[in-house]
Amino acid sequence: METLIAGQVVQFLGDPFVIPPTEAVQVQSDGAILVRDGKVVSIGGRDHMRAKHPDAVFHDHGPGLITPGFIDAHAHYPQTAMIASWGKRLIDWLNSYTFPEEMKFADRAYADDIAGRYLDLLLANGTTTVTSFCTIHPGSVEALFEAAEARGMRIVAGKTCMDRDTAPEGLRDTAQSAYDDSKALLERWHERGRATYAITPRFSPTSTPEQLEALGALWAEHPSCLMQTHLSEQLDEIEWVKGLYPTARDYLDTYEQFGLVREGALFGHAIHLEPREIDHLRANDCSLIHCPTSNTFIGSGLFDMGARKAEGHRVGLATDTGGGSSFSLLRTMAAAYEIGQLTHTALHPAQLLWLATYGSAHALHMQDRIGSIAPGMEADFTVLDLASTPAIAQRAIRAETIWEEVFPTIMMGDDRAVIATYVMGHRVAV
Repeated sequence: METLIAGQVVQFLGDPFVIPPTEAVQVQSDGAILVRDGKVVSIGGRDHMRAKHPDAVFHDHGPGLITPGFIDAHAHYPQTAMIASWGKRLIDWLNSYTFPEEMKFADRAYADDIAGRYLDLLLANGTTTVTSFCTIHPGSVEALFEAAEARGMRIVAGKTCMDRDTAPEGLRDTAQSAYDDSKALLERWHERGRATYAITPRFSPTSTPEQLEALGALWAEHPSCLMQTHLSEQLDEIEWVKGLYPTARDYLDTYEQFGLVREGALFGHAIHLEPREIDHLRANDCSLIHCPTSNTFIGSGLFDMGARKAEGHRVGLATDTGGGSSFSLLRTMAAAYEIGQLTHTALHPAQLLWLATYGSAHALHMQDRIGSIAPGMEADFTVLDLASTPAIAQRAIRAETIWEEVFPTIMMGDDRAVIATYVMGHRVAV
């Protein structure tokens, strides 16, 4: 069966941080996408495509903006139920909210409930791919992979590993059990359907050198996996790391000495970086994941998007729920714009859409499968109403260009702006 999906189609011709944004990102105002077997076959004019494929199932979204499905490159699905908890500094916030909630995931039924709820919230917000931490419980990983498989979503996830007494007793494993559990899970799930396993030390303060060494060895044995963790989120966190790893050159070195700094490493936050860290992250082709709503909500600091992109880093965009205060990548794009203003980088709406789609796909080393609308790509799409509320509509109607029309939806939009979400060419109920 063939499907035609029509609307204003966003297409990427290059990196909008390298060439002018309006040249890198273009919109076919009256387009249609032909989908077959979950993949994009071709893109063309609406009338031409209808005439050429008269038997295709036709979904006409009128002036709706069809973008690649949004990609959330760093999140914590176990924190779904505690999102928007009154904040403190990172360490206090973890102890007050995160760790007590994560202990509940020893109950597989609870994990199943939250995993399904979380993914449905993402789909309602136009997110079709997510990279998530789980908890130390293997069942929490199984729950998320199974829920994603049932929905056909592309998923990156892994068991969170913590063996230091800086984590509460109910959330600690060991170096050996972290290795054994992670290996069993990756052998079951990695590259099964649309699943990718990510080896997942939470961060250096909750892992001993022995555990980081074990996870580095596991990654060396399974190099096609990804590795996700946190880096330089807050200044007091960095001081904490220095006390726990007194011989390390810097925070990054606590991972680097155990083989956890290379292509396929995803470092959440990466705000307060030393010059050596910046150089080594780029030289080792690591990915930096910008989490703007989390960084403001917990008071972490301002990620310098302009500097990192100018240096040539892979940069993805993420909600970081529940440290982040929204499940919406529209809201996340708006926060990225606001942080860009504070760091003297005025992000163009085309750059923001690119970060939430191709940029995140590139950070995950999946740009050959997701993140753009082109022949051969997986058919994940988000369709946006550019006049979803009276406030947005009254501004958009004055727009003289497509980007002036898109920008109010980025800044003020939420799940009401999502007309439809497609996963592998199938429209999902949201």
